[in-house]
Amino acid sequence: MSERSGRADQHRTGSAQQALERGTDRPLMEIYDAALLDLDGVVYVGPAAVPHAPETLAAARSAGMRLAFVTNNASRPPEKVAAHLRELGVPAESDEVATSAQAAARVVAEMVPAGSAVLIVGGEGLEEAIVGRGLRPVRAHDPDVAAVVQGYDPTVGWMQLAEGSFAVRSGVPWVASNTDLTIPTARGIAPGNGALVQVIRSTTGREPVVAGKPELALHAESAERVNAHRPLIVGDRLDTDIEGANRAGADSLLVLSGVTDAAQLLAAPPEHRPTYLAADLRGLLRVHEPVCLDADGVSSGGWTASVRDGRLELTGSGEPSEGLRVACVAWWSTPGDDPTPALRRLAGAGG
Repeated sequence: MSERSGRADQHRTGSAQQALERGTDRPLMEIYDAALLDLDGVVYVGPAAVPHAPETLAAARSAGMRLAFVTNNASRPPEKVAAHLRELGVPAESDEVATSAQAAARVVAEMVPAGSAVLIVGGEGLEEAIVGRGLRPVRAHDPDVAAVVQGYDPTVGWMQLAEGSFAVRSGVPWVASNTDLTIPTARGIAPGNGALVQVIRSTTGREPVVAGKPELALHAESAERVNAHRPLIVGDRLDTDIEGANRAGADSLLVLSGVTDAAQLLAAPPEHRPTYLAADLRGLLRVHEPVCLDADGVSSGGWTASVRDGRLELTGSGEPSEGLRVACVAWWSTPGDDPTPALRRLAGAGG
């Protein structure tokens, strides 16, 4: 154990280390047998790869880490997701891809008899998953409809939402692939499936059964795909990727290449706090230094954070994600009422 690690453990007086405090003596890709990777905002944004993602994942594979590509986006079937990844320089097979559409189809199949008509509010990813479960996808409500399944697709409009509302109001089971309110795109943050689910929720007064992250069905399916015994959940969203990892009792890496920013992470409740933090997927390739907690505050990577008179102060320099990491540990340990000094410092450092 290093002197720095020992001081941190001593400061905790024997208690378990909290989120973002833990260090490693090896790169994450050598510690965990598989990475369960979110896609949007982690591996790609829209049609383009996140910078450094293809070469990082190639290095992780070379080190023996298995990769599962896990997405709450239900719009595309696994083969199209895998083809997109290959176009971006990330070798992937369809059996390494797990989508929320597949998880939703599994849930629906447990609710209705084989061959039942299921009304689709979504795209081809849902249709293919429903057919794969021996069910019959339809697009208009009639008395034969046995369930509704809803997932994100950019073509969803008023007509699909209306048909879905008619069926949900009739009382049949309603399964949503996920309830992410937003989705990252090449042009910025756009409405996600959760925003579209809210339309039917408001129209009918009903709540859907949710199949994707942070629920555990998608996690279990993706872990099984790559025979993961000690998986690391990698994502950019606190309320899906990180909460799902915590529910599953798995470690997690939050990357800052997607929707989560510094203010959101500082405000995260315990269930949304990750094990590790990095600017992007290169966090898989490096050793994560343990934080040092002492009378001066929380230190790591050239940064020191402390809470003084309710204000979160951050000094030093280095990788901005390390600055955010020590700021979070300090703030979560001694919450105050003004995080803006640290946020300004991070903004000035490019974080």
